[in-house]
Amino acid sequence: MTAPSHFADRLAERILAVDSRISVGCDPAPEHLPPEVKAAGEEVAAVDRFGAELIEAVAAEAAAIKFQAAFYERLGPPGYEVLARHLRLTREAGPLAILDCKRSDVGHTMRAYCEAYVNPGAPLEADAVTLTPYLGADGLAPFSVCAAEHGKGFFVVVKSSNPSAADVQEVRMEDGEPVYHRVAQMTAAVGRHLVGARGYSAAGAVVGATFPEAVAELRELMPEQFFLLPGVGAQGGEAGALGAAFDADGLGGLVAASRSVAFAWEQREGVDWREAAREAARELKATVNATLSTA
Repeated sequence: MTAPSHFADRLAERILAVDSRISVGCDPAPEHLPPEVKAAGEEVAAVDRFGAELIEAVAAEAAAIKFQAAFYERLGPPGYEVLARHLRLTREAGPLAILDCKRSDVGHTMRAYCEAYVNPGAPLEADAVTLTPYLGADGLAPFSVCAAEHGKGFFVVVKSSNPSAADVQEVRMEDGEPVYHRVAQMTAAVGRHLVGARGYSAAGAVVGATFPEAVAELRELMPEQFFLLPGVGAQGGEAGALGAAFDADGLGGLVAASRSVAFAWEQREGVDWREAAREAARELKATVNATLSTA
């Protein structure tokens, strides 16, 4: 059977197929790589091995794997080659591949980013990317076109997980609403013509798990958006507080955890790092699924 071409439908299909609503993050920071990986060779080779083995370890437990572009870009051209390989390996293994690059620019530049990240055969082809919204709808429109044409998706940063997000995102406008509400409304409008068969748009939203009180209010503003929910684990977010992101079918949310899964070996003495990551992913998956039954 051919997989649905619509991004949100493909994500929903994957979630239901593996009964998982988690995205495992691959942020290969050199200071956290397992000793045996570091000992295997120079840094590019170590990052390549780490990512490939992490994908293999968690693929069966994850709906998606999210790659933080910065940890590859810092390695220069060889890092881009490794990133391209990891994105490809993820898509071959079954999870959807999300490139966390948070791009934003004027329209013609964003079209070039489409050619880099989401068009079929793109050098760093992913299923979806993250975008920042502060150039307005013009900066999102090219990805909206690409999503419609190629079955890809994007997640707009609406309410990020970092503490200083309030410096800009919670500033009150003249009508009393915070800036992130305006961004939510813009995201919903941009994604309105991208809704798939499951009722969700290919234009999703990043909503920090560190602000659970915002999840319910943003679900009211963005009923058609898949929420990518980072910040669980190392940043202090709790998966059990995110029930408002999900609908009755267990769709609508994707809980993202990076360090707490990929580097779980640091907290599990004597456990092989790959098995530690697999166990952490399995535990997070179960925690999120238990949240659904009590939401």
